[in-house]
Amino acid sequence: MVFKKLLAAMGVGGPSVETVLRDQNVRPGMPIYGDVHIMGGDDVCEIIGINVALASRVEVESGDDEYSRTQKYARAQISGPFRLAPQARHTLPFQLPLPWETPLTHMYGRPLYGTDVGLATELEVARAVDATDLDPVAVHPLPAQERLLLAFDRLGFHFRHADCEKGRIWGVHQELPFYQEIEFAPAPQYARGINQLEVTFVAGPHSMEVILELDKRGGLFTEGHDSFGRFTFEYAALEQTDWESRLDGFLQQASRRRGFF
Repeated sequence: MVFKKLLAAMGVGGPSVETVLRDQNVRPGMPIYGDVHIMGGDDVCEIIGINVALASRVEVESGDDEYSRTQKYARAQISGPFRLAPQARHTLPFQLPLPWETPLTHMYGRPLYGTDVGLATELEVARAVDATDLDPVAVHPLPAQERLLLAFDRLGFHFRHADCEKGRIWGVHQELPFYQEIEFAPAPQYARGINQLEVTFVAGPHSMEVILELDKRGGLFTEGHDSFGRFTFEYAALEQTDWESRLDGFLQQASRRRGFF
């Protein structure tokens, strides 16, 4: 095991930490399990606490500026204060439940480029700045999310990009201060009116809100604009609905209502 060295207040020679996930593959709403291994440095060290938290890169809009930052969420303490003897070793097991709204990092069994989720391990040492170790987590879709993503694929939509946006969606209950947007290029039957489709899932334990943003293609003398649609997906209806037909009808109706076609 390779330990990651941390810098104590007096310089090199402080404690070391390594986090090992028992399985980095997980779905929203499930716990992730792991062990934090601590090794003492050259001197006695006062540990204030050890925490784990999820972290994702989030896009932030501020006025006319846009920038990205690392957003931590779902933090949990796995140890309070203790004295770490020189060269002493400790192993601390933990489990961290993933929020239902945790962004996806995989789709169709492949990485969802543009979104990342990591597990941050924070070792807070007396008289020293918190040190952080980051380990990647692979977040796979819930069965309902997987079914809708498959339906979009069957309708001819092609994945372009995904990212997380800081903010809240009007009228939708959110636990996290950001949401994920999965962007698709339009299927041929929609391409004359739609430039792109953005899909957002706001999941819960029994259902999820599905928000669709349709970007209208601008013409030679007209500007493009967006149209929003939203519906609730009850997980119990997963196998009882023809989702390809329902999504096609929903998109056609939203497009005609907004004059896209």
